[in-house]
Amino acid sequence: MTVSYTLKVAEARFGGFSGLLLRWRGSIYKLLYKEFFLFVALYAVLSIIYRLLLTQEQRHVYAQVARYCNRSANLIPLSFVLGFYVTLVVNRWWSQYTSIPLPDQLMCVISASVHGVDQRGRLLRRTLIRYANLASVLVLRSVSTRVLKRFPTMEHVVDAGFMSQEERKKFESLKSDFNKYWVPCVWFTNLAAQARRDGRIRDDIALCLLLEELNKYRAKCSMLFHYDWISIPLVYTQVVTIAVYSFFGLSLVGRQFVEPEAGVAKPQKPLESGQEPAPALGDLDMYVPLTTLLQFFFYAGWLKVAEQIINPFGEDDDDFETNQLIDRNLQVSLLSVDEMYQNLPPAEKDQYWDEDQPQPPYTVATAAESLRPSFLGSTFNLRMSDEPEQSLQVEASPASGRPAPAAQTPLLGRFLGAGAPSPAISLRNFSRARGTPRTPHLLRLRAEEGGDPEAASRIEEEAAESGDEALEP
Repeated sequence: MTVSYTLKVAEARFGGFSGLLLRWRGSIYKLLYKEFFLFVALYAVLSIIYRLLLTQEQRHVYAQVARYCNRSANLIPLSFVLGFYVTLVVNRWWSQYTSIPLPDQLMCVISASVHGVDQRGRLLRRTLIRYANLASVLVLRSVSTRVLKRFPTMEHVVDAGFMSQEERKKFESLKSDFNKYWVPCVWFTNLAAQARRDGRIRDDIALCLLLEELNKYRAKCSMLFHYDWISIPLVYTQVVTIAVYSFFGLSLVGRQFVEPEAGVAKPQKPLESGQEPAPALGDLDMYVPLTTLLQFFFYAGWLKVAEQIINPFGEDDDDFETNQLIDRNLQVSLLSVDEMYQNLPPAEKDQYWDEDQPQPPYTVATAAESLRPSFLGSTFNLRMSDEPEQSLQVEASPASGRPAPAAQTPLLGRFLGAGAPSPAISLRNFSRARGTPRTPHLLRLRAEEGGDPEAASRIEEEAAESGDEALEP
């Protein structure tokens, strides 16, 4: 059964996730404790052998081997390989859940398209939706161990009411070497075509809509079957598993607390006459490798997460509750096409019939939310400049079709050349808050269009003066 903790994390608060660490069902502790105890036991055995059973010369050799293993373990790209693999598995896990067929859309179309309050109309609607549920049961029997244990044979499917004896005989008479979960969908299409000929489905548009929804439903059944058929390539799973096991196999030896390497010592003060040098200092002998155990917990736990969700149709704590989905789908779909067909409450005027701006009431606990202004857009409260020249409208290009002169920065123009375009305008002109806009190329353009050569020449002189002023310190 799926472990749900959504309510526990509905609000972000101090220690919100910490309360989840004490749960056992569905936890990483339950998933990993056997491997963790095995790793600790093997590490302890090697530590005892090194400390109590080896001679001094053997310890020296063991220390060299340990240092080699520690260096070799760091060469394994464990984080990259394992992280990419787990990401792939999680995406596949969610895609499989979204591929589980649900009859909600199909049952609404059946209820709206297949008419008749008599026994024949009721029989048609119930049979159509039962065929859809039968298809999902057949495909789930093929991929889910829980469903297969519930319906181990077709006789169990008949006893559960998803199939009649005559339908079972017809189903088993169809000879095929492949999975026949699609057979009820074909029965559905034939029965829908018969209902159209009998006038129970009143037009071809309604029939087309009904068959489109059925095809979507059947596509999900097919996708679920193919997810079970086509797994993540075995070589990838093997590479990740070997990488994790190799890393911690080397860590068992390489992370032991051994004697320091010869010649490795911290700088010492000058020795006085007759004073012997201090022994070389190595790592602190902790006996228990806390960081290594944490590393095992993280990496091995990561691998166990992928192992659990790579096939979510098993019987783990977090696997999909397929049996409950079958119960829910059958009950809801039969209710919608039978008891709810043409069973409508009377149409009445709503509470806000004469109100232009209806406002539903709030409780005392949520009254503060009504005081918040509605969101109108991220730029709604942007503070605009009060300078009128910043709001002037200019033409993007001349009306004559000639390209507009490029704006130039005087100082940058000295380096790029007189005719070189510049990505900016003069900062001096840009910073002026009052007076005529100091954008020479725009003013020159307007003067030329107005046919005033004297104004154009004055603008040229002002632009030259501005350039000289910009060069002054």
